[in-house]
Amino acid sequence: MATSAAAKPKMKIKKGDQVIVLSGKDKGKTGTVTQAMPKDSKVIVGGVNVATRHRKPTQAEPQGGLVKIEAPLHVSKVAHVTADGRPTRVRFEVQDGKKVRVAVKTGSKIDG
Repeated sequence: MATSAAAKPKMKIKKGDQVIVLSGKDKGKTGTVTQAMPKDSKVIVGGVNVATRHRKPTQAEPQGGLVKIEAPLHVSKVAHVTADGRPTRVRFEVQDGKKVRVAVKTGSKIDG
């Protein structure tokens, strides 16, 4: 029996995707994925889930003080956005011998 730790986790949301938040305090907000973390099943979306952190001044950041950073969201809380702005699930299909991502609602290719 294979262990799940050896297998690379798959995520259907990638960096650069336009997504909408499905639940939580930022429900309904849209943004672009700036970072994807497949091992943790999390994504960072620009302008969404912004947290305020207190930072001491350092040589790199001489100002310090209150710094706003985007905190990660679990990938299950976001959905890919179609061209008309509606959320959709994503599935993988093999087309012309290549594995591509396809929007479930519209059936259109997402990348490539």
